Amino acid sequence: MKALQTSLALVLASTFAIGAAHAQSPLTREQVKAEYDEAVRTGDVLAPGDSGMKLNEMYPNRYPKAVVVGKTRAQVIAEYEAAVRSGDIIANGETGMKENERLPQRYPAVPVVAGKTREQVRAEYDEAVRTGDVLAPGDLGLKLNEEFPQRYAKVRAEDSARRALAAAMPASAASSTVQ
Repeated sequence: MKALQTSLALVLASTFAIGAAHAQSPLTREQVKAEYDEAVRTGDVLAPGDSGMKLNEMYPNRYPKAVVVGKTRAQVIAEYEAAVRSGDIIANGETGMKENERLPQRYPAVPVVAGKTREQVRAEYDEAVRTGDVLAPGDLGLKLNEEFPQRYAKVRAEDSARRALAAAMPASAASSTVQ
């Protein structure tokens, strides 16, 4: 009972503090009671003791989960029919292929998005190597510029100077120098 009173006091204090901070209309007594009742129902009150955890964190099986609103039957049927038309459903259980993969001539072609050219990819890679933005060998998962920041300090300084110069230039002059 003592823990419940302490939780009530904390909820009320935080509710009034939030209301005062936002400088909106103050909550009525009924609104505060309703919020507290909802917090108790969902376990969103501090648990007794020094853990600092809420009841719904300590005992998740005791409190209801948030209800996720699903799709209506009509929406599911419409999605299924669209998948059948496009062949985007599993053909059979053995291969795991979709109908549009198994019999592509029966379905409209999927538009292919143009990727980067070899030159663009190579330029990005060269820039990443220059700035140390590639993974360093080993199990740490660090990039070279994180593992050896002293090696890439000059590159960072040059890049920041280049950005500052570009920001100082008028837009028309910057576009002419980029080309």
